[in-house]
Amino acid sequence: MLLKDIRDYQILFLGSFLALGINTRDWTLRPEMICVAIACCLSTQWLLSIIINHWSTTNPPEQKLNLRSALITSLGLSLLLRADHWQTMALAAVCAIASKFLFKVGDKHFFNPANFGIISALILTSDAWVSPGQWGEEWWYGLLFAGTGGMILQRIGRWDTTAAFLGSYSMLEAIRNLWLGWTWDVYWHRLMSGSLLLFALFMVTDPRSIPNARIGRVIWAICIASLTFILRNNFFISTAVFWSLFALAPLTIVIDFFWSSSRFSWLEPSNKETPAENLIQNSAL
Repeated sequence: MLLKDIRDYQILFLGSFLALGINTRDWTLRPEMICVAIACCLSTQWLLSIIINHWSTTNPPEQKLNLRSALITSLGLSLLLRADHWQTMALAAVCAIASKFLFKVGDKHFFNPANFGIISALILTSDAWVSPGQWGEEWWYGLLFAGTGGMILQRIGRWDTTAAFLGSYSMLEAIRNLWLGWTWDVYWHRLMSGSLLLFALFMVTDPRSIPNARIGRVIWAICIASLTFILRNNFFISTAVFWSLFALAPLTIVIDFFWSSSRFSWLEPSNKETPAENLIQNSAL
């Protein structure tokens, strides 16, 4: 039933953001691109689930067809990725979903699907781009993202990841601002980005691909914030957050090795760290 699963809220919020952005930001986003992203994500999830279930010998072939996960990924791609040709969006969608099945250690994938699809399109094509400033800097966008994202994070218990990422990144930017002697309006200009908040609340907190233990999540988020700061200020890469998440995604496996904890379950989301391993279902932005 709708809204019984926390992922239904994600779908509702991300879909609303997409409609809001098109109507208030005048994005050059074509409806057919959204349809391509949704169709390719859902069909790839369906096809690969059938293949995995058919050929699986270690696990019973009872894996549920998790279309919620694929729909969330398609909405994330539609919100963040831009392309001139529908083939590029299709490539990003297929790569995003396939990454969950191909890049796994045990039963856990370590790349965020939407992030993997975005980076794949940027690397493999010449007509894909991400516009970090597409949301502008209006304060009410920040309140909207914080409120809706906070509702989801409260349910899944991943506020620590967002706090560690935003806290460490804002501290690094503050130190740089003081060092250069800039006014504080420059500092707030660099932080008040709707895309940065969207990333911090909905992408870097994906409970399926981030470290399981709280201490691991905090360390991981600080590492991503630090690399983002370096890439943005030393190499002037405007999409630094996406490249940082992609580059440091495999670190999740190392962190889980040193700080073991229970796996997240969408069936029984909780803030508590327990030693029992739970049944996992795939999900991501």
